[in-house]
Amino acid sequence: MANLELFDNYVVPRNAQRENILGWAKSVVLLSLGVFFIYSIASGNLSNYINQRFAWLSYVAAGLFLLLGIANAADILMHRDYAMLDRSHAPISWKVIAILAVPLALGLLVPSRPLGSAAASGAVSLSAASVTKATTFTTDPLKWNVLDWLRSFNMTDDVNSFNGKQANVTGFVYREGTFPDNEFMLARFAVSCCVADASAIGLPVITDKASQYPADTWLQISGTLKVGKFKGDNWPILQAATITKIDQPEHPYLYP
Repeated sequence: MANLELFDNYVVPRNAQRENILGWAKSVVLLSLGVFFIYSIASGNLSNYINQRFAWLSYVAAGLFLLLGIANAADILMHRDYAMLDRSHAPISWKVIAILAVPLALGLLVPSRPLGSAAASGAVSLSAASVTKATTFTTDPLKWNVLDWLRSFNMTDDVNSFNGKQANVTGFVYREGTFPDNEFMLARFAVSCCVADASAIGLPVITDKASQYPADTWLQISGTLKVGKFKGDNWPILQAATITKIDQPEHPYLYP
């Protein structure tokens, strides 16, 4: 009887008790993951991680985690009679539970915030993904975002054709050490699937008030495009006429 203990009038093997504890731990982790996904969806934090086109996958994941957690807990409760425990399945290990718990721990411990200047780390691009000669723009150019303008720039053979065009764009302030005092880039992150494939893009801006806006400040800028030298190339640069500080958008990323 050294390896046995009495429980609910049954002689219960200690390894069965261990599996019971592991089973409850698994249920707690699965249910917590489901609740975390629901919270991320309800709070809007989900948009900090993925392209909104794929948000439905998070709804599916939340439902599956909750169902699996409930099913696992129900199985444990229904088999409180340890003599009836199904031993046909492989035993749960702490390693498996730890693997499930890692993304939950990261989600809880790492603050949810969108990518910014620090993530760009000197790699803000003037090119735009998914640009082809077949790309068309049907909206008013004053409604174009940074990605739309870069696509348009990269489609043309003559950047001078943008001289004098009016633009009204939003983004966050990005600077590099080599930029003149009156210059910064109005940047956004383009996300195809999730932040793992995010790429920083930006539109050069010139204004005498550039020093008033720290990095990562969100701005709405309207003005006129004028071709000038930027990083050694001729490129349309936005000559700022009006600059307005704004709150970070609900959906801070652009989606190619």
